[in-house]
Amino acid sequence: MDTITGLFQYPFDIVMLPIQGIIFLFTLYYFVIGFFGLWRFKEEKVTEAVKKLAVIVAAHNESAVIGQLVANLKDLRYPKELYDIYVIADNCSDNTAEIAREAGAIVCERTHPTKKSKGYALEWMFERIFEMKDKEYDAVVVFDADNLVHPDFLMEMNHHLCKGSKIIQGYLDAKNPYDTWVAGTFAIAFWVIDHVSHLAKTNIGLSAVLGGTGMCITTDVIREQGWRATCLVEDMEFTMKSLATGIKTTWAHDAIVYDEKPLTFMQSWRQRKRWAQGQFDVAHRFIPKMLKEGIKQRKPYIWDGCIYLLQPHFLMISTFFIIISYVQLWTHPFYTNIYSILPSTLMTIIMLGQYILPMIILLKIKAKPKAWLYLLLYPVFIYSWIPIIFLGFIHRNEHEWSHTQHTRSMTYEQLMGEKNKH
Repeated sequence: MDTITGLFQYPFDIVMLPIQGIIFLFTLYYFVIGFFGLWRFKEEKVTEAVKKLAVIVAAHNESAVIGQLVANLKDLRYPKELYDIYVIADNCSDNTAEIAREAGAIVCERTHPTKKSKGYALEWMFERIFEMKDKEYDAVVVFDADNLVHPDFLMEMNHHLCKGSKIIQGYLDAKNPYDTWVAGTFAIAFWVIDHVSHLAKTNIGLSAVLGGTGMCITTDVIREQGWRATCLVEDMEFTMKSLATGIKTTWAHDAIVYDEKPLTFMQSWRQRKRWAQGQFDVAHRFIPKMLKEGIKQRKPYIWDGCIYLLQPHFLMISTFFIIISYVQLWTHPFYTNIYSILPSTLMTIIMLGQYILPMIILLKIKAKPKAWLYLLLYPVFIYSWIPIIFLGFIHRNEHEWSHTQHTRSMTYEQLMGEKNKH
């Protein structure tokens, strides 16, 4: 009791210490979860293809890359009679539709003066698929136009669907991880998240989060609850809406999709700012409902979804405490820094873990030497999130969708050649 009483040395301690304690527990929570992503459980694969799939690609002025993706999708190792490829030529002013059609896709051209986001395009496409009386699909699979896909992707989705999964997210790899340092650090971030978040949470019974591409959703789920995910981060919106009804997102580690990463820092900045705006928006709308449902259903993965949505808020608060900690170095102390009274060994382990975990992941995926050089710049990418998060909060109520231009044109065979060359 004397120790606890002694903690409150300054007037602000009654407020500052509990907040610092919550931030520390939040950090410790993700630190511990991360280690569960360093291994995988073996499972017996379903080898018979039985699920009928609608493969959907949302494309807005993607003439540079759409042809290669459609050709790639047509060569997947999955019975051709069990999947159809649809390309949404969404408000295009180029020849995306023509190229996709010539490559062998079923092209649906959409024009809408205001509802131009990917979420609206998917909602529009789902409605048309449900109107097709001669087509009965078990699930839809969604890709972005700049992607390339592993030949066994649909077979892996078939496996998880047969196991009972309703919403599935594939492994998010990088199409161009060695183009620039920005693309490289972006790729490292995705590789790390794939393991220490998605895989780790799946290993302990929590939910992964949809990543916008490489995702599979059963048609019965979309029919029952509707899509209605049209904000700046439609993938996260649908994930949390589904979590609130008790439906988890399954992680499919062997279903690999290669996504084009931004080449310049400003491209990366704009894309991440949009993600931050969207996450604040989704958090504001869904956390109250998810907290209520988590208590009602007694499902920890719903509460974990709330914690996930609160990550930007914790980053903002943590930044605030770092700033005032430096202020205290030059002024008289006005609150107790909780990190000065926690075990130094524990703090050292957590601090080192933030740098060691990415290194372990690079070793696990057998990353090329150039990726290790980009790791030196990885802190720049990580800490640049701080101003982005604050800007995302300021502009959280703005819903103007911005298109990321994709130019890295390559075939799947060229991609594999690039991976083996570096």
